[in-house]
Amino acid sequence: MNNEGLQLNVKQGFYWRCVFFITGIIILSLGIALTIKGQILGVGSWDVLHIGLQKNLGLTVGTWSIIIGLTILAIDAIFTKRLPKIGTYLDMFLAGIFVDIFLYTLPDLHNLFEQTLAFVIGIVLLGFGCGMYMVANLGIGPRDTLMLLLVRRFGWTVNRARTTMEVSVAVIGFLLGGPVGVGTVFMAFGLGPVVQWALRLNEKLFFRASGMESAVL
Repeated sequence: MNNEGLQLNVKQGFYWRCVFFITGIIILSLGIALTIKGQILGVGSWDVLHIGLQKNLGLTVGTWSIIIGLTILAIDAIFTKRLPKIGTYLDMFLAGIFVDIFLYTLPDLHNLFEQTLAFVIGIVLLGFGCGMYMVANLGIGPRDTLMLLLVRRFGWTVNRARTTMEVSVAVIGFLLGGPVGVGTVFMAFGLGPVVQWALRLNEKLFFRASGMESAVL
């Protein structure tokens, strides 16, 4: 391949990275909003915290997501002496903004069937969106940054770090009045397989769209 063709391939690959990154964040934000609309079953651990903070201190769920994300990134920067990729900041701000948009535009749900349906659809969209934005490889979210920091600093396994995080924020959020339920437990242990499936699917989609040799570089 000549230089001109290589440059074209790189530009095309970056274009599709951006498409998958932004589209994935929008989809996962819609998934988060739907699980919150179906919160009779509980919500994800971090959203338990965000909703608890909202109930006690005001502001929106998306705003608290951004504030917590900035706090995590500041802690990570102090310990690692380096700043995250730009995609990490974009992930944080875009997800917070889109979650608030969807929470504002989606109707409130009042019966068990509607909330259960919203929660299930939300789980699927959240997992698919995570897999889609991860394929772009433009930066991971602040929560995953914190997980990796715990792994590096304390020598924990990824599973131990993630479980410790999920349980800790869920407990704090519950004490603040956030909704905890069977859905919270399901998201803690059942979301991973959905994300793994979505990651494999989106790798194939990325390959077909971009023509690159590998989705995750």
